[in-house]
Amino acid sequence: MSKEIRLNAFAIFAPSHLSMGMWRHPRDRSTQYNTLEYWTDLAKTLERGKFDGIFIADGLGTYDVYQGSSAAATRAGVQFPRLDPILLVSGMAQVTEHLGFGITSSTTYEQPFIFARRMTTLDHLTKGRAGWNIVTSFGESGAKATGRKDGPRLHDDRYDAADEYLEVVYKLWEGSWDEGAARRDKESGVFTEPGRVQTIRHDGKHFQVEGLFVSEPSPQRTPVLYQAGTSTRGRQFAARHAECVFISAPSKQTLAAPIADIRRRAVEFGRDPADILVFALLTVIVGRTDEEAREKFADYRRYASPEATSVLFSGWSGIDFSAYKPNDPVSYIRSEGMQSAIESFTIADPNRSWTVGELLEHNSIGGRGPVIVGSPARVADEMQSWIEETGADGFNLSYALMPESYVDFVELVIPELQRRGVYKTEYRSGTLREKLYGSGRARLPAEHPAATHRTPAG
Repeated sequence: MSKEIRLNAFAIFAPSHLSMGMWRHPRDRSTQYNTLEYWTDLAKTLERGKFDGIFIADGLGTYDVYQGSSAAATRAGVQFPRLDPILLVSGMAQVTEHLGFGITSSTTYEQPFIFARRMTTLDHLTKGRAGWNIVTSFGESGAKATGRKDGPRLHDDRYDAADEYLEVVYKLWEGSWDEGAARRDKESGVFTEPGRVQTIRHDGKHFQVEGLFVSEPSPQRTPVLYQAGTSTRGRQFAARHAECVFISAPSKQTLAAPIADIRRRAVEFGRDPADILVFALLTVIVGRTDEEAREKFADYRRYASPEATSVLFSGWSGIDFSAYKPNDPVSYIRSEGMQSAIESFTIADPNRSWTVGELLEHNSIGGRGPVIVGSPARVADEMQSWIEETGADGFNLSYALMPESYVDFVELVIPELQRRGVYKTEYRSGTLREKLYGSGRARLPAEHPAATHRTPAG
């Protein structure tokens, strides 16, 4: 029996995400990114297509590696300007019933107590549909903007700090409040039993916290945990903490290897590897026929911006691609940036070599993942092939045009996947975690490290 395919929409609260230059297309609505209607319309489209969630990227820095300046990024709208995605969710939740929300927030810039309260609030207001994409932030501009005088931490040090950050928020979410502590007893006048709310104390290398968690437990307590770092250290972090892992890879080989490695590491942590759901980056250009899809793709490519793509990839990798010519070979250079970005096109697949021009062309629409162009049947064939050959569970679906890419997918591809029996026809009931894992799974399982911080009654 074929595996059920899971889907998130992959977006950002900015005028462009992974397809550089597309905001200029006459049918694209991305210049309206700063209006609530833009996002509520998208949320309704995604729920109509039974998407598991919308996964929203974020970051506080600018892309300033290219030519040593952020000028090219600001001029071309390379994920700039950018607004706070957590403020979108209540509006989208109001017009949907089932859609989940994966919000990106960094362990580098915000104190864990403040962040934990924000996510608990979001989980309450969405009735348990909140998820957190855990990132560790590598940009120097973001570090300076938020007052880190020592600049960004080194790559592996960022993950060490993130491990401690997770320990703190687990204590707050899972350990401060006993189950049923908020009694709401009008006769006795007791809203919360004082003896059933514990003071959390943490005195670590990076964080010091002492106090009661001021927010009562939400439907999931801990939001669904997403993670998108697939360097060696990132895979170790994912195997320990993540429930859903997002991987960007240009080929099946470069996708399958980290999936297998993460699941192997999960077993070493005492976790069930099946509890880690992997979403691969994917962009789909679909038409009613293959020819119509190819014509649409050719139309999109006319608006693609090679320079803006170079700005984006330079920012990811920490390598200034303005210093290279199109025919130069792409070689692995270690940096303190997003190591998996350059690894995907070098050491991850020793049998495939890339030139700078090929890399930028590949990344110009949809970023580092594959682009499938064709009829609904062709798209469905390819999606099933990627799932079967890599061990992935689903896709983070990027877009070329907003909202056209998602409208086309919902109207043309979803019915084909449902006809094949590999995509749900109805949502499961319950919280986001229950929709992903089944009824009765609103909370993290006992094997997860968060569970060690639960009080006996919790």
